Amino acid sequence: MCLAIPGKVLSIDEGPGRLAKVQFGGITRTASLDLVPEAGVGDYVLVHVGFAISRIDEEEARKTMEALAQLADLQDELGPDPVTSA
Repeated sequence: MCLAIPGKVLSIDEGPGRLAKVQFGGITRTASLDLVPEAGVGDYVLVHVGFAISRIDEEEARKTMEALAQLADLQDELGPDPVTSA
C-alpha cells in the first residue's frame, strides 16, 4: 500500500526538472512536478515519495488532511502496536 500526502505548491523552480516547494501543514518540502506538468503555484497536489502524482482541489486536500489527523489521534489513543513494537 502506498500513501500520498496532500500539499500546497508554494513556488516552482523551472530548472532541470520542475521542482516545487510544497507545504504540508506546517512543514515545507521539495517535490518534483514532472508527473503533473499542469500544476502551478497555489495548487494542491498529492505527493508520494517526493513526486507529485496528481492535482486535487482544495476541499479534497482539506478532507484528506483531516482524515490523516484523525488517524494520528486514534494511534495516540491506542498506543504502540504490540506486534511491531516487540
